[in-house]
Amino acid sequence: IAMAATRNVMRAVRVFEFGGPEVLKLQSDVLIPVPKENQVLIQVHACGVNPVETYIRSGNYARKPALPYTPGSDVAGVIESVGEHVTAFKKGDRVFTTGTISGGYADYAVAAANRVFPLSDKLDFRQGAAIGIPYFTAYRALFQKGHAKAGESVLVHGASGGVGIATCQIARACGLKVLGTAGTKEGMNIVLRNGAHQVFNHREANYIDKIKEHTGMEGVDIIIEMLSNVNLATDLQLLSYGGRVMVVGSRGPIEINPRDTMSKESSIIGVSLFLETEEERHECATALLDGIEAGWLKPIVGSEYPLEKVVKAHEDIIHSSGARGKMVLLP
Repeated sequence: IAMAATRNVMRAVRVFEFGGPEVLKLQSDVLIPVPKENQVLIQVHACGVNPVETYIRSGNYARKPALPYTPGSDVAGVIESVGEHVTAFKKGDRVFTTGTISGGYADYAVAAANRVFPLSDKLDFRQGAAIGIPYFTAYRALFQKGHAKAGESVLVHGASGGVGIATCQIARACGLKVLGTAGTKEGMNIVLRNGAHQVFNHREANYIDKIKEHTGMEGVDIIIEMLSNVNLATDLQLLSYGGRVMVVGSRGPIEINPRDTMSKESSIIGVSLFLETEEERHECATALLDGIEAGWLKPIVGSEYPLEKVVKAHEDIIHSSGARGKMVLLP
């Protein structure tokens, strides 16, 4: 109690070994980090949960943080203090991040000032925590890597999750014809409300035929693919000439016939937000902040969990029956 009285400790989720969701340990005596130069300390009001955080935690991901670590990159909250040379922010500012240094599943998080952005009053903190990885990934997949143009068609495979909804909103605002898939009636309704012109149920046995019927001989120009290990082979059948599949997510290997790329000169392009340059991040942030002001960027928040339920959150994001917006932790 004496220590807590000095208010220099906080609650944070810590991972001491790679493994299943059970390795996530909530501790209440973690020192509050101190921002160094060009860094800020944020009091976390909400933190987004992303599938990639479960892959990193399991140890099966290309990037492995040094143990122990606190997961979480997308936080929204209020600036508590700023390090040297930080002029863009001051104590009390509402902000959201696209990355943290100390980890976002915590009461406080340190972030580099260039990964922090002002949070408009149009959005609440839960929505702020739903911007980072989903919207930056969607923008990168569509434009920086997919070279989408107004008038083209895009199929968002798994459109009711965080990245899917972000893609639908951005693509619709930028003049693309938007098709989406989801696995539940509720998910399908969310997709239609957030920019899709047409939605298909990917649990129906013949849904691929329905998409083919809808797109006719033309096919789809771009497919944003969240589950490549299931869908990649059929994606190639759905593409237009010169069409491209953007691989945003995959949970294992798949066998495809490379000839299917030759018949239409189609491309399979991997998307990794971790490889974005400073210039690309700036371009993306500018477009998204404009979208918030214009009113078309409106994150849909799905399941909410207190920090104490972080293990359940990690189980549910991989095994839930169907996504319905962005999952967030609320410290």
